[in-house]
Formats: sequence, structure tokens, C-alpha cells
Amino acid sequence: MRILIVGSGGREHALAWKLAQEAEVHASPGNPGIAECAQCHLASPSIADLTALAKNLSPDLVVVGPEAPLIAGLADSLRTHEIPTFGVDAAGAQLEGSKAFSKELMRAAGVPTARYLTVSDADEAREFARQSYLEGRQLAVKVSGPALGKGVAVCDSLEMALEEIDRALVRGEFGEAGRKLVLEERLFGREFSLMCLCSGERFVSLPLAQDYKRAWEGDAGPNTGGMGSYSPVEWVDDGLVHETERRVIAPLLSELRNRGIDYRGALFAGLMVVEGEPFCLEYNVRFGDPETQSVMPRLGDGFADSLLGVALGRPPQPIAVRDLACVTVIVASRGYPGAIEKGLPIEVGPVADDALLFHAGTAVSEGRWVTAGGRVMGATGLGPDLPAARSAAYRAAEQVRFEGAWFRPDIGN
Repeated sequence: MRILIVGSGGREHALAWKLAQEAEVHASPGNPGIAECAQCHLASPSIADLTALAKNLSPDLVVVGPEAPLIAGLADSLRTHEIPTFGVDAAGAQLEGSKAFSKELMRAAGVPTARYLTVSDADEAREFARQSYLEGRQLAVKVSGPALGKGVAVCDSLEMALEEIDRALVRGEFGEAGRKLVLEERLFGREFSLMCLCSGERFVSLPLAQDYKRAWEGDAGPNTGGMGSYSPVEWVDDGLVHETERRVIAPLLSELRNRGIDYRGALFAGLMVVEGEPFCLEYNVRFGDPETQSVMPRLGDGFADSLLGVALGRPPQPIAVRDLACVTVIVASRGYPGAIEKGLPIEVGPVADDALLFHAGTAVSEGRWVTAGGRVMGATGLGPDLPAARSAAYRAAEQVRFEGAWFRPDIGN
């Protein structure tokens, strides 16, 4: 089987690493790590150029990694040319492209989620915030459009909520993505992530993972794209997983089908358990990052065949899960999630057999690896249990060296 992966991050490297065990893998644009297990093809991110590349390669399957090309309609274009594609169409991708649309879908499908207001007027947003905090309810301020995982602010105070409202609706710091906000009542509980392979209303769940969104130790600081993750999530039992599938996944897919959307791809649910009940915080239309880096090493054989089946509209096939724990620690650039410096040389020391390094923000310059993004590499440790996997991950993370490199010290605690 020949597979083309679209994307260039740590998620795509983890997918390429796994799929290369079962197929011939190509990637566009890829990254230096992906190039070690796949053939990379430089192409512009335009839908036309990616479609032309796929037509030229004639893959048996295209796997679209990031959300941006899905929102732009890449899956639609590929399917028009009868290229089997694992990735949702543009209509379904609005589930991630518009938080306002996503919340409306949750309401229509009866999915348990926090109370919210969708608003585009700054004065109306401020008034809602003042009333909420007066009544003792904190808010999460979310830009409706895609913001690379950085468009959500959980606001401990009214002052913080008002500042986030002004950032989006007055100063326009999020551009078009922030012209509409979702003001959501803050929930308190424990979080986990569920990723599924979906074909219409049929789906199978992958192993659970838990990620770390905040930048600093102790879940402090600004939101990021994710500073680490681990799998399995031992505090979530099978009963809670089945309840989540029944109340959060199945109703959504049914509502999408009712609206004429044949969902074929990955579905990610960010969840919070409140008093024993699962509430949906968000949906994404692609695999989570860094969660994918913690889940791929736990999967047995048959992943490529299951993705191909979904692309062809068949029921997704269950995938065996290895009795293995994984912890992923993200090594980031100084300043992340704010301004960073690119082009810094990367040195990598010896990494033991109980760890994997997944490239994210890396490039090649003058024959050597250099930094090219905020999240530079993911160090994934493997072990019989989480403590062993955690130790392996940190040993590997310490082997990634560049000026200003840092990582959270509490992933997997």
C-alpha cells in the first residue's frame, strides 16, 4: 500500500512512523524526522498543488494530518479525483473551523457541554462577562475560528475575561478567527482526550490520552498547542469510555449525518469529567497533537488498513492495543507560545531503545537540524507502566539540545 501524509508536525511524524511499518509512506511537506521513514515532497499548501501531487503519486490512501487543509477543502478535492482520503470534507471540518458552529451542533445533538453565549459585539460580550462573574460563574473565552490551539483563555477573574474580549473583538489580535467569540461557563473537573476513527455514524475509539495545554509546571501560564501527553489514562474506566461514546460521539455523528455530512476521518473529543459525567469541551477534526505521539506506539497491526477502510466508506476496524504505557514530553523553543527564534542548531545525543523522538518544528540548514517552530520535538518514552515511560521520556528529552530549549518537568506525574 502507498500512503501520502499531508502535514509537517509531530503528529504527522508519529503517523508516518506507525504507517511505515505497514506501507510505503510519502509525505508533503514532511520534516527532517519524517524524511527518515518516508519520502518527502515539497509542495505549496494550496489545494490545487496538493491535489496535483496526489494525482502524480497515485497513492492508495491520503491521510490529511492538520485541520487547515481540511477546512480549506482538500478532502473534497481529492475525492473529486477519486483518491481515497482519510479526512473530513470542508462542511464537516467546520466542527473545528468554527467553535460557534460546534457548540450549536452540540446543542442540537444533545451532547453535554458547558452553557455558553456566541457573540461578536464587544459591549454585549463585556456585559455578559460582568453578569457571569457577579453570579459567581467564571468563563472560558474562546475565539470561534482556528487559532492553532491558542485561542482559548480560561479566565480566573473578570479583569482577565474583559482583557481577552478586548484582544479579540477590539484589538483584533486573532484576526478573522477572533471576530466571533464563544463565552463559555468554566467547568471544573479532570480532562482526558478521546480520538476515534469515524465512517459516517460508525466509529471505533483509539486508546485514551491526556494532554497538558498550559505552558508551565502545575498547569500555570498561557495555553499552548500542548506541552505533553500520556496514555493510557488509568483513572478513566471502561464504563466512562462507553458513556462518552454514547453521549458525546454517537449523537454528534448522527446529527452530522442528518445534515448531509458523511464524516470520514478522525474525530477528537476534548473532555472534562464533572461529578462523574463526561462533558465535551471541544471537537477537533484531526488527531490530537501531542496525543498522537503517545498513542501510535501503543497500536498493534492493522492501522493502515483501518484508515483505508474509513476512506472507502467502510466500517472502521478495531485495532489491537499493546500492553504498553507512553509519555510524551515536548521540547520547546524559548519564548513559546509567544515569539521565538528560528534557525538555532539542534544537537541530539544518544536516545535509548525505550524512547522515540518525533520532529515537529525542525528544518535542515547547511546539512544540520535547526529549530523551525515553537514546539521543536516530542520525546516519547515507552514502558510497562507510566512511571517507567515517564523516566524514559525525560531521559530522551534531555538529549535534545539547542539554545533556549525547555520543557515542562511534570508531564505524566
